[in-house]
Amino acid sequence: MKYAIFQDTRIGKRAYQQDRVGHWQTRDSLFVAVADGMGGHAHGDVAAQLTVDCLGAAFRTEAKPKIADPDMFLFRSIGRAHAMILHQAQRQKLGQSFADSPRTTIVACLVQDGYAYWSFVGDSRLYVIRDGRIVTRTRDHTPVQVLIDAGRIREEAAATHPDRNKLLQCLGGPRAPKIEPSANTRLHKGDVVLLCSDGFWGPLTQRQLLMGLLGRPLAKAMPELMALAEARAGPRCDNLSAIAIEWQDKAVAAPVEPETVPMADLPTDIQDFSATEPDFMRMSDEDIERAIADIKRALKKNDPGVR
Repeated sequence: MKYAIFQDTRIGKRAYQQDRVGHWQTRDSLFVAVADGMGGHAHGDVAAQLTVDCLGAAFRTEAKPKIADPDMFLFRSIGRAHAMILHQAQRQKLGQSFADSPRTTIVACLVQDGYAYWSFVGDSRLYVIRDGRIVTRTRDHTPVQVLIDAGRIREEAAATHPDRNKLLQCLGGPRAPKIEPSANTRLHKGDVVLLCSDGFWGPLTQRQLLMGLLGRPLAKAMPELMALAEARAGPRCDNLSAIAIEWQDKAVAAPVEPETVPMADLPTDIQDFSATEPDFMRMSDEDIERAIADIKRALKKNDPGVR
């Protein structure tokens, strides 16, 4: 695999950094994630860190050197992160009550065999940018996104809408998240896959994002976009985080499509596990303790300084 990658996270004007980012790779696979701990709830940073640790440990365990089933991998690892947040919150008595438990958003993307696979919960986003245009992006789990999709407000109005910071889905909340069906797309040479928290995408217009990336290496373009997002957000700037991947391999051969099926503008497949009972709903405390121990072992193996 040939790609360039950029990763950064900044505290903005907040007292604490609650965003967490991570990327892991093998010879044949790359996995990246951005988690945005929710500032309106206690210990959002704990929820975000546990989520990223959980996803990274799952990748290290299952990528040999590729993930056998990308769709199920995303579904299970995100769901188990939710279960572990609840377990740790109860065990360590984090938050004043269950209603105030640690919470986080998550967006994660797996790249292998020339395809990107992704899933998300909340309003941390994934963009696929090709030839100076956004060919796909995730749809936020927010009341504002519902209004936009219904045609009741324009997307440009979202930045000033009074409900812009409200979420319909997150990890760590009292209700199990409806994990977004994983999606995938075939990557073309020069594509940029961007994962980011709302502190990054919120202050930027679509035009600013696209023009900032157009025809420029990530190492130059992304720091400037991070600085622009900080400047535009002003004294209330949120934590902001981003991971960007520029795909530098040729596109793999396109799958053969039946002639009777109309081709979409972007060939994106959806895998929906909504009919499947999530396995994380059946995890006992002992299962979670073992999973947490596995995470610690995986982290220690990767970084001997971890205890």
